[in-house]
Amino acid sequence: MQRDLAERARQGDHDAFTALVDGSIGRLYAVAFLILRDRDRANDAVQEALVAAWRDIRGLRDPDRIDAWFRRLVVRACYRQARADRRRTIVELRVVPAEPPVSPSHELSILDRDRLERAFARLGPDQRAVLVLHHYLGLPLFEVAETLDIPGGTAKSRLSRAIGAMRAALAADDRTDLAGEGRTA
Repeated sequence: MQRDLAERARQGDHDAFTALVDGSIGRLYAVAFLILRDRDRANDAVQEALVAAWRDIRGLRDPDRIDAWFRRLVVRACYRQARADRRRTIVELRVVPAEPPVSPSHELSILDRDRLERAFARLGPDQRAVLVLHHYLGLPLFEVAETLDIPGGTAKSRLSRAIGAMRAALAADDRTDLAGEGRTA
């Protein structure tokens, strides 16, 4: 079914392309959001990727790999978004809730998610992309490499560096928290 839709889309069938997009857009948005960490920028990246997909659909070599091709276009659009964002000034505000947390276990899970989010935000888009594709989507490294259009060894080293950077960011966060409490690490 997917192959048939891809073949028809390659021949200019708008309805076939729309059906392909409808089946993939949720996953593509999830990838873009996890890489960019911003809903609006993720929407922009997906839209840019899908416009490029429609424009270049005739160049699709293997209709069976349309999902990987869509993912590759989304990741590249995310890279362009991230490069454009480096030129913008970001102001971060910390909001303190007025109400106490519901339960201590709930508070810990929120704190853990917040720590991971801050560490993930410190990674570059290349590292976020490889982590998202491998750990969130569960793609094997050879497919991550194919999606990112890089050699397998490069995908493996990027994944290793990304995990190391996450660990370092979490450790730095822990040291900052301890220093804020008046203790040393």
